[in-house]
Amino acid sequence: MAFIKFIFIAILVLWLIRMLIRLILPMLFGNLASKMQQQASWQGQQQQKRSKPEGAISIDYMPPKPDQSKTDKLGDFVDYEEVK
Repeated sequence: MAFIKFIFIAILVLWLIRMLIRLILPMLFGNLASKMQQQASWQGQQQQKRSKPEGAISIDYMPPKPDQSKTDKLGDFVDYEEVK
């Protein structure tokens, strides 16, 4: 009898959780979607304000130039010839 009572209560609890999820999740996703939409529109407005004129170029990173003095310290280079 206790096993049947346990099964009945477990099914009832799972059914209640399922009903609550069906009610709560659409509201949560609706709020999340509206927040994301507001953020995307705000970012679009910010980009329009900062837009550069056509043809403008900006360089974010310049790699360092290799040091030319290193090759002077290596010495003379001789071409290798194979002798048979």
